[in-house]
Formats: sequence, C-alpha cells, structure tokens
Amino acid sequence: MGKMAAAVGSVATLAAEPGEDAFRKLFRFYRQSRPGTVDLGGVIDFSVAHAARGTGPGAHKVVKSHLNVSSVSDHDAYRAGLQPVSKWRAYGLQGYPGYQWHWVKQCLKLYSQKPNVCNLDKHMTTEETQDLWEQSKECLRYKEVNKLRPRSLLEKLRWVTLGYHYNWDNKKYSADHYTPFPSDLAFLSEQVAAACGFQGFRAEAGILNYYRLDSTLGIHVDKSELDHSKPLLSFSFGQSAIFLLGGLKRDEAPTPMFLHSGDIMVMSGFSRLLNHAVPRVLPSLEGESLPCCLETPLPADLPRDSVVEPCSVEDWQVCASYLKTARVNMTVRQVLAIGQDFPLELMEENKRDITPEGSCHLDDENSQVK
Repeated sequence: MGKMAAAVGSVATLAAEPGEDAFRKLFRFYRQSRPGTVDLGGVIDFSVAHAARGTGPGAHKVVKSHLNVSSVSDHDAYRAGLQPVSKWRAYGLQGYPGYQWHWVKQCLKLYSQKPNVCNLDKHMTTEETQDLWEQSKECLRYKEVNKLRPRSLLEKLRWVTLGYHYNWDNKKYSADHYTPFPSDLAFLSEQVAAACGFQGFRAEAGILNYYRLDSTLGIHVDKSELDHSKPLLSFSFGQSAIFLLGGLKRDEAPTPMFLHSGDIMVMSGFSRLLNHAVPRVLPSLEGESLPCCLETPLPADLPRDSVVEPCSVEDWQVCASYLKTARVNMTVRQVLAIGQDFPLELMEENKRDITPEGSCHLDDENSQVK
C-alpha cells in the first residue's frame, strides 16, 4: 500500500483529448499506466476479503449476488473442477443488472489445435499451425535459460475460436463455419450458467484471448450472437487485468475492476450489451511469477466421470512458464435461441466470405494483427 500512496498518476487529473469520450479517456489512462506510477485505488478488487470493496469511487457499487445453490449438485461442480456453489462468492454492480490447471492446459495444448481457428491462420498454412503446443513446448520449458530466443508460436497466439467461429471481417457467425464445441468447456459453462439462474444454457461459440503484458482488448460490445437473453461467460487465468465496464453509450464513464486468475464474470440482462474493454494486463510486482492460486494442482481423487483431468508435471512446466508473462481468457456464448436458425441471407453471405483471416480486436504493441 505504501507504493500506491506515493503514486503520482491520478485519473481525476487526466485531461480529455479533443473529441474523446469518457470511456476512451479512462481506457487511455490505464493503458498508459506503468506499475508504481498510477493510483489503482479506484479499481474494484473482488478478491479483497468478503466485502469486495475498494477505496475508490466505484466501491459503493459492489453488492453481493444470489446464486441458485440447488441448481448445481456438488458432484457436478466437482466434475467441472469447481468448488460447491455454496462456497462461491458472487458479486454484482449496482447500475449493472446482472481447478485452473486443467483449463489453462486445454487453452494452450488442446483448444489451440485444428480444426479450431486462430489468428496465425492468416499468415501460415494449416500444416504449420497443426499443433502449436508441440512446436512450442521445449522453447517455453527452457524459457528462463535463454531469454533472447525468438518467440514460440504459442507466444504469438492472440485468439482461438470454437464452435460457431466468429468472422472478424463481418462480425457474424454462420452455420457453415462450425466445428464441435469442446464437451468439457460446455459442461463447465452449463454449470456456471445454471448456478446464476440460466438453466438450459447451451455453449455454442467460444473466443479465447491470449494476452501478453502489452496486450489490450479494445472498447466493444458483444452483440453478434442472435440471442442476447443468454449470458456471456468469461473465465480468467494467469496475470491480472483491469477490466472496464461501461454503459450503452461510450460517453458514459466505465467502472474499473480487477480480473484475477480464477475469476468468472457473467454478463447478463442489461449488462449483456454494455461497452467493455481491457486496457491493461498487470505484471506481477514480484517479477515473472504466478498467482498463488495456480500453485495447487488438481486433487488425485477426482470422480470417475470428471470432465477435468490431472495435468502432468511436464505439461504444467510449459503452462506455468507461459503464464508468468501472460493472461488467458475464455469467453463462452450461446448464439441461437432454442429452435432458432441463422437467417437465410446471413448464410448466403457467409458462404461467399467464410474466412478466419480478419482483424483481431486483441492488440499488443508487437503484434502485426490490428
């Protein structure tokens, strides 16, 4: 806390640039911040005790949320690598109605494989991107031995799409551009959605974002899904980030909050179509290190029907090396309402333009994908 008291930056003193909206002003403030130079007291931290209250102007917005404890059995929660729902701490924001090793390994080792689509497909052949994990694991395992080595393909990965593959060019989904959605991630998503009161949620599309320390996620609204009555689920792993949740219009100043490893955000109801962004990933103050919550592996006595599986020491060495300077985020969406189909004109349009080679909204200073 002593470092924060000596901080010289303050959002209150930041002057807006000509024509700049309130959301962009705060996004720029956190994007340009550097550790130890900016007061982060205004960022809500849900991990602080049980009140989840900070000292900043947004702290009064935090309210405890009710979960449907009986909607997910302890056994099903355990199968998905979750604590019993009775042990969850859930919070909402006034004005906004509404076990990690396995999932990290899946994002890096399994979900990055074909037939799923990734940003590297634009510049590389299918054969070259067939198995990013195998091509990268030795480099990552010995990362600290040779810090001058070129970046591995996993470190160049920015996004992967699952299920209905999002078309970055026209910002639409299509029935013609679909591969099977991972069953373990679907089960996890269904349990989380049910605990939040959304029984019958169907995981149909996923966008995985892979952040480096200089990455940002631009200001946007997730509105391409055809059914907005279902929630958007977001799972965070690795280094912490500042998340900005705004309003329906960009001239509404957003609320900043931390997203730490293991946090789950559910955007539903009114908040489902709000502007949001990630202006900054925060490196550990202790140098290249992992959050303490990632130090504990899965227990050995998992149920027989568990969808999560133990992670080998060798695999976790690769994952841990990666996460010391990175953040991984899984977002899961239901695209269609029950019984709904894609409009015919949309299907015809996508037949003419089915391509993963669009611009990605996840940017970093060194990426050529903007």
